[in-house]
Amino acid sequence: MRTILTALSVAAAFAAGPAMAQAYPNKPITMIVPFAAGGPTDVIARIAADNMSKTLGQQIVIENVAGAGGTTGSTRTAQSVPDGYTIMMGHMGTHGAAPALYPNLKYDPTKDFEPIGMVAGTPILIVAKKTFPAKDLKEFLAKAKADGDKINEAHAGIGSVSHTTCLLLNAQAGLKPTQVPYKGTGPALNDLVSGQVDFMCDQIVNLVEQIKGGNIKAYAIATPERSPALPDVPTTKEAGLPEYQVSAWNAMFAPKGTPKDITAKLNDALQKALADENTRKRLLELGAVLPDKAGQTQDALGTFVGQEVARWTPVIKASGAVGQ
Repeated sequence: MRTILTALSVAAAFAAGPAMAQAYPNKPITMIVPFAAGGPTDVIARIAADNMSKTLGQQIVIENVAGAGGTTGSTRTAQSVPDGYTIMMGHMGTHGAAPALYPNLKYDPTKDFEPIGMVAGTPILIVAKKTFPAKDLKEFLAKAKADGDKINEAHAGIGSVSHTTCLLLNAQAGLKPTQVPYKGTGPALNDLVSGQVDFMCDQIVNLVEQIKGGNIKAYAIATPERSPALPDVPTTKEAGLPEYQVSAWNAMFAPKGTPKDITAKLNDALQKALADENTRKRLLELGAVLPDKAGQTQDALGTFVGQEVARWTPVIKASGAVGQ
């Protein structure tokens, strides 16, 4: 009898082995953020990961891998083992603008990742130094167009959100300003506040306090509706430039080949996070725009990435901008 029981125990152990090995997740998950700690993408990643960790039963550890406009961390993710234990928070630059900016890019945003889901958009604002002589967006565009390269546009470096979103503005409005690159949003914004440069385009997350404090002017927000974080700032449609609609969206991706049941489980945890009252509150307080249920699916993100690459490629190529 003992021999039979022992044999049954061994058989049961072997039968349970594969099931136990397939349980996901059974260890912490690394989420690569391809930018420095403290920036908008990093903050959004940490808020989402905090709630997702509770659903998944394992901690999601944020690892900041900055460099080359976010493409260093994105390349690392694309080349990681597709087992669900390395994922990333990509955004408009890494998965939309990068192919046109970096001729030798080592990944294809549309082919080398499995979409997990959209997390949040961070709307773009057109802002200027507080002494700029224009009371609204129409006056600003008219003066900027008339003055040509006498107008200085600050941005956080080639390939940054502030750079690419102003490229789109310039193309649509016919502006040809002198571009002044900085090593990050902080220095660029500091010079805008002090009046050393004339204007810039950037994410709401970076600008709310300066706008509320009266340190810079906000002419418009590039979204269909006004932001609860800045209810007095008109939309670009209200202000006279309806075609300028842009957001520095943030979304989760896994390396190509990550099993579908794993990406589906990650998407489920993300959707639960976006439905959580506290998580939503934290993201909305930043000025973020959250996707609706249809926009939270994996398929929706996959389609959107293709559209973003197609959108940004002609704008960037026409500008002649090239990342390092």
